[in-house]
Amino acid sequence: MQDQEKQTVVNSQADETPVPEQEVSGAEASLESRLAEAETRAAEMHDAFLRAKADTENFRRRAQEDIARAHKFAIEGFAEALVPVMDSLDMALRVESPSVESLKEGVEMTLKQLASAFERNRLIAVAPQPGEKLDPMKHQAISMVPAEQEANTIVSVLQKGYMISDRLLRPALVTVAQ
Repeated sequence: MQDQEKQTVVNSQADETPVPEQEVSGAEASLESRLAEAETRAAEMHDAFLRAKADTENFRRRAQEDIARAHKFAIEGFAEALVPVMDSLDMALRVESPSVESLKEGVEMTLKQLASAFERNRLIAVAPQPGEKLDPMKHQAISMVPAEQEANTIVSVLQKGYMISDRLLRPALVTVAQ
């Protein structure tokens, strides 16, 4: 039994043929060059990552600044449209001896300027007509009155409502039929 074990050990040692040193150093050089390439590639990727991260941070910061500016100056366009209205009202008060007719004409012109400013800034009047169906999304019923028209229809408008684009700013105040 011991002879067989010795024979197996001798045979296994014989199977291991020594590798020439040139092949080992060539394999090491190949591995070293591959490692150097991988390290270079990793460094490039890390640099690209840092640049992308910095770009993203700069974009986020600029977006926040733009939002802050938009909030700060959001009303600027509307204010520019209202300045001529204010000028007209100031001029009306400076008139030495206004007549009723000139005051009425001045108020009508000022109202046109204001309506134009509202229109340019998408501020739309909600002015329902008598007989229209009550729309709780745009109208606020103040009271119900006996009327000869259909129930829940508008009898009179007490105050116009206003919308900015598609958003209700103030509902129209109305009375409705019982």
